[in-house]
Amino acid sequence: MNRMNLPFDPYNVIITGVGGQGNVMASRIVGNMLSRKGLSVTIGETFGASQRGGSVMSHLRISTGSSWSPQIPNGKCHLIISLEPTEAMRVLATYGNPNVKVLCNTRPIHAIGVISGDQQYPDLDEITAWVAELSEAFWFLDATEKAMELGNPILGNIMMIGAAAGIGVLPLDRKDFEAALAENLSADKLELNLKAYDLGVGMVQ
Repeated sequence: MNRMNLPFDPYNVIITGVGGQGNVMASRIVGNMLSRKGLSVTIGETFGASQRGGSVMSHLRISTGSSWSPQIPNGKCHLIISLEPTEAMRVLATYGNPNVKVLCNTRPIHAIGVISGDQQYPDLDEITAWVAELSEAFWFLDATEKAMELGNPILGNIMMIGAAAGIGVLPLDRKDFEAALAENLSADKLELNLKAYDLGVGMVQ
């Protein structure tokens, strides 16, 4: 796919999770990868009480040339990459539309209210059914579990980037991923991240 083949322009992506999951880092990597293709990428972020597991959301607006405001309008997201199941529901409720696609990590992170017994976390089957109803296509991935097998749960966000590449809606190439990380990682850590990326691609193919 070349840079002129965006399904929509701008193509709007939200990467969402809770504090500590690494979605801000993921948004920077995706932005770097797309910039290497000559695309214009604007990133905006919103933070909840991230130190207490609050929502953290990154907006990416991707265009063949134009610069856009960093905030995606309500109902205008095209791809949601969610590192936590209920965060997918939260973003869909505000930014979803009939064309939206959803990539969702299955590992829940319980808020304080759930831990204390004041709130109930929805069943994953309920979340899946709700996401299916409100999206054009969706994928639920056991990214955290696979990342833990590699020795570090934070690699789950790298797997989600690989999954985003694997569904083929954006020009996300492995060589651009490698180049984006090579500047800041040692050879052994780069190899581990590439393995996580490849696993993510394989999860959706």
